[in-house]
Amino acid sequence: MKKVFAILSIVAIFSLGSTLKAVAQDAPAKEQVTATTDSAAVSDSTQVTEAAPAVTEEGGMHKGLKQKFIEGGAGWMAPIAFCLIVGLALCIERILYLSLSSTNTKKLLTNIDQAWSNGGVDAALEVCRNTRGPVASIFYQGLSRFDEGIEVVEKSVASYGGVQLGLLEKNLTWVSLFITLSPSLGFLGTVIGMIQAFDKIQQVGDISATVVAGGMKVALLTTVFGLVVAMILQVFFNYILTLIESLTNEMEDSSISLLDIIVKHTKK
Repeated sequence: MKKVFAILSIVAIFSLGSTLKAVAQDAPAKEQVTATTDSAAVSDSTQVTEAAPAVTEEGGMHKGLKQKFIEGGAGWMAPIAFCLIVGLALCIERILYLSLSSTNTKKLLTNIDQAWSNGGVDAALEVCRNTRGPVASIFYQGLSRFDEGIEVVEKSVASYGGVQLGLLEKNLTWVSLFITLSPSLGFLGTVIGMIQAFDKIQQVGDISATVVAGGMKVALLTTVFGLVVAMILQVFFNYILTLIESLTNEMEDSSISLLDIIVKHTKK
């Protein structure tokens, strides 16, 4: 799983770098197009009218998102994009880890019971050692203390179950942080954008619809992107919690069944 997380982290870094590179390349181009359009509007209004459809025809969903990203300002959009990329990388890593952690507990318990009947507790331990997942690890810790009594086995299973639960929830605090941080960054960008819009009004000395609308548009874009990122990460976060809850219930139920197997073989 460390290799998977490393690969996802590299993808996230390259994706973020590509986004920032696109912003750096498109920002000067945007300024050049704006300057050309303004000069053309003064010299020949017909040329501006003919140029507008060309820009619209070249547009698309990807280009539209990139344009909105640039309009929102790289200073605020880049941290929001970082939250999305790293948050998704952590979510994918958790989903893969939890998917590989699932175990057929009924089959495992049956194999442990049969191995114990044929070769004793050492054979049962070998079955747990050769099975992946947190359930098998908990069983191994409990069976390894079989000689110390059933109460010690029960405490060992409960204690190591808490350790495995902590491993299942690893990195979820970071995902939760990005869910909270992304809309907060958006709101902060909106507030600062509104302040800048009012500063422009103060400089002009008059409430111009163009100045106010442009400033508010840029300010609200950061909030929109921040909320979208938070909603995407929240869906993944809740799905991960569902997987963890399912694995936790599976560990608790199977632990009770393991104790029943230990009691059965102890009485023989």
